[in-house]
Amino acid sequence: MKISVLTLFPELFVPYITTSIIKKATLKSIVEIECINIRDFTNDKHQRVDDSPFGGGAGLVMKAQPIMDAIDHVKQVDSIVIYLTPVAPVYTQDKAKSLSLFSHIILLCGHYEGIDERVLSMVDDVISIGDYILTGGEVAAMVVMDSIIRLIPGVISSESIVSESFEEHLLEYPQYTRPEEVRGLKVPEILLSGHHANIEVYRREQSLLKTIKYRPDLLLKAKLSDKDKKFIKKQSNEVEK
Repeated sequence: MKISVLTLFPELFVPYITTSIIKKATLKSIVEIECINIRDFTNDKHQRVDDSPFGGGAGLVMKAQPIMDAIDHVKQVDSIVIYLTPVAPVYTQDKAKSLSLFSHIILLCGHYEGIDERVLSMVDDVISIGDYILTGGEVAAMVVMDSIIRLIPGVISSESIVSESFEEHLLEYPQYTRPEEVRGLKVPEILLSGHHANIEVYRREQSLLKTIKYRPDLLLKAKLSDKDKKFIKKQSNEVEK
C-alpha cells in the first residue's frame, strides 16, 4: 500500500513515520508513506496557500489551486482521495477495514477554516475522527493511517486483530500480565486456572460488561448469542435491584 499525505506541515509526520510499528512496516516495504507539502504547488509569488473567504467571515480558507495541483501530482488510476474534516461521517473500525484494501490512499489535511469547497470535486471520500475541532487535519490523518496500516497483513499478528475491541461491535475484555499481584490487586483466579473453556466464557462476559458500561450503543450492532442476551438481561435485572 502507498499512502500520500497532502499537508502544509510535512515535518509533523517525521517522528510518527520513523517510530515503532509504522517504521517497521515501511522498512519491510509493506507500506510506503510520502508527505507532500501543498505549499510547493502554489502559484502565488508570496507562497500563500490561503485567503479570506468570499462573503466575509473569520479566519482564512485554503485556496483551491495548490490543493488541486497537489492532488493531480500524486493521483493514480487506483487512488482514493480522502479529505479529513469534522463535516463528515465519524470514522469506524469497519471503515478502517475497507480502506486497508486499497493500494493507494491520498489523505488531504485541511487547515485554518478549511478548504475551498471546489476541491471536493476531486475528493472521493470524507472522514471525521470525532465530533470536535482540531487546528488541522494532520492528527486526524495519523489516526486514519495508524488504524489502516495495522490491518495490512504482515504488520502485526492476525491473532491480535481478531480479539480486539470493535471486531464484533464489543469492547475487548480486560488484560493482565505478571506479576500476579500488584499493590494488593490480584489477577482473577480464572485466568490462572488453565481451563481454557472457562477462560473464554469469562472473557466473553467481561467483554459484554465493559460494553454495557462504556458503549451500550454498540450492543445494537453486535452479534449476540442467546447466552449473551441472557447474561445482559441478568445484568440489567441486577442494576434495577
